[in-house]
Amino acid sequence: MNVRRRHISGIAVTAAATLGLGTLSACSGDSAAAGNTDKFDVVASFYPMQYLAEQIGGDHVNVTTLTGPGQEPHDLELSAKQTARMGEADAVLYLKSLQPAVDEAVAQADVKTKIDAATLTKLENHGNVEHDHAHGDEGHSEEEHAAEEHSEEAHSEEEEHALDPHVWLDPVKYAEVAEGVAKAFEKADPDNAADYRENADALAKKLAGLNTAFKDGLADTDTKVFFTNHAAFGYLAERYGLTQEAINGLDPESEPSPARIKELQDEAKADGVTTVFYETLVSDKTAKTLAKDAGLKTDVLDPLEGITDRSKGDDYFGVMEANLKALEAALGAK
Repeated sequence: MNVRRRHISGIAVTAAATLGLGTLSACSGDSAAAGNTDKFDVVASFYPMQYLAEQIGGDHVNVTTLTGPGQEPHDLELSAKQTARMGEADAVLYLKSLQPAVDEAVAQADVKTKIDAATLTKLENHGNVEHDHAHGDEGHSEEEHAAEEHSEEAHSEEEEHALDPHVWLDPVKYAEVAEGVAKAFEKADPDNAADYRENADALAKKLAGLNTAFKDGLADTDTKVFFTNHAAFGYLAERYGLTQEAINGLDPESEPSPARIKELQDEAKADGVTTVFYETLVSDKTAKTLAKDAGLKTDVLDPLEGITDRSKGDDYFGVMEANLKALEAALGAK
């Protein structure tokens, strides 16, 4: 659709061969399809954005992803070839603050349609677990509060980065993002707007059904507390009346303090926690150590940052349904 895309095929083939990227197309997943000049080319930052582009775009889009299967998206570094591919696209779909390298590349890219999923729903600050537990409000003087207020004003950019980006794990918020993506596609490619709208409406119905399944499945449980490897499930917990306690904060690679581990062991006894959840794309060592020391079971709760052969489902809905079953078992759903 964009005349600049006539150069994409060579770039995509070279990038795929050099980087070993996984799925490059919504249609066939190979590098040749990535150069199809008859389609609306979308570069997606990582799997949840890729999935939306594919589902809403249908046959009219050609989707390439910057984060290959098995890559941990938070730490993604882009190659020159990936950055060049972004510049050849008709649209880029990303979630600002999740992947700093992508944010920088998007800011510099000459792409007419830039879709930031973070602007399509309300992001919230679910906090860094270590920080929240270590720095409560008790015992703070007026001077300390004044200093904190001044610090907040001076570090508004840091606060923006503290917002929890994991909105796709809440089906309601993911639906809000999907609606915004659909409108952006309709505006950027009006010839196919009717099909984008039809696809978006179908996706919205499926997400509404998923929301109902979570709401019903988690309504009556023995406990409302679950332990996770990192704080990816804040929106999901908030939506369904649960309490997420993360070993780490929003950063899946951070190390918990001994005090945090002891606190979780005590809380497991107090709240009837049975399971420590870990995920597929980062090390499960800390989660399994905590579980062993506290006499708890372990299971996978997938933050859906990528689909691999280890995923308990082939796509977003398959993995989310597996997550629901895991939560029902761990929380003692009636």
